[in-house]
Amino acid sequence: MGTVMGKGKTIVITGAGSGFGALAARALADAGHTVYAAMRDTRGRNASRVADAGAYAAEHEVDLRTVELDVLSQESADAAVATILAEAGPLDVVVHNAGHMVTGPAEAFTPAELAAVYDTNVLGTQRVNRAALPHLRAQEHGLVLWVGSSSTRGGTPPYLAPYFAAKAAMDALAVSYAGELARFGIETTIVVPGAFTSGTEHFATGGHPAEQTVIPAYEERYAGLMDQVAERLAALEPAGTSASLVADAIVEVVGTPHGKRPFRVHVDPSNDGSEEVSRVADRVRAQFLARIGLDDLLTPRHPGSPQTAV
Repeated sequence: MGTVMGKGKTIVITGAGSGFGALAARALADAGHTVYAAMRDTRGRNASRVADAGAYAAEHEVDLRTVELDVLSQESADAAVATILAEAGPLDVVVHNAGHMVTGPAEAFTPAELAAVYDTNVLGTQRVNRAALPHLRAQEHGLVLWVGSSSTRGGTPPYLAPYFAAKAAMDALAVSYAGELARFGIETTIVVPGAFTSGTEHFATGGHPAEQTVIPAYEERYAGLMDQVAERLAALEPAGTSASLVADAIVEVVGTPHGKRPFRVHVDPSNDGSEEVSRVADRVRAQFLARIGLDDLLTPRHPGSPQTAV
């Protein structure tokens, strides 16, 4: 993969107040792009993060901006994209990074609580796509980059079921979108982080079941399980592992020439097996599309090339 060449791109990253999103926003700005670090409540609880981004931009003389975007609101997503287009012109890259984790026995969560996790991790991407894709389709180029999870196909410890289910759904949505956007010249990459136990706030800010009546029964058989999971995941990480590796991967994907970007990039120092399974799944998808005469959907159409008729 290459490095950034020529004029930088205009990029929006959801959930960029902390973790992978904040790291990627800074790294992409350092690489010469115009980056909108999108987050909700920019005048309230995230005001300090807005100030931090502004200070970083001034200190490093980079084009790092912030924009109000709550992925739970279509109106907010529409307004954010409109702001970006008005300020910076064409939007080149959408990075779906916003996510929320919850921990606890699956049975303990109400259906509404599961739906809330799905709302952030899956429907949030749909709201942003519905705001941004009309513009990317009209210009016939762009990149949609999804920050997935190795849990989609790798080893999965218990007590994270709502989050894992939502990330798997997001991955499935990303795969379908890839084929549906290819003929508009829009490229798709799924970046797949493993279980980084430091450098993000997933575990620290994760939610828990509000209903506690089921939990004692599980504590009898699974006492201290979440602590064990966190400790053992941390033990699997090689020394010196940093969440900045994910940001580095995103920068490299964005800087790669159009049409040459990988469909999936794994950043999993602990090697939970996801890459091996995904390699098979993605090969099967490519072979099936070829069998039914739709292999042109595996790469984005280049501007000016003829439309493919089915």
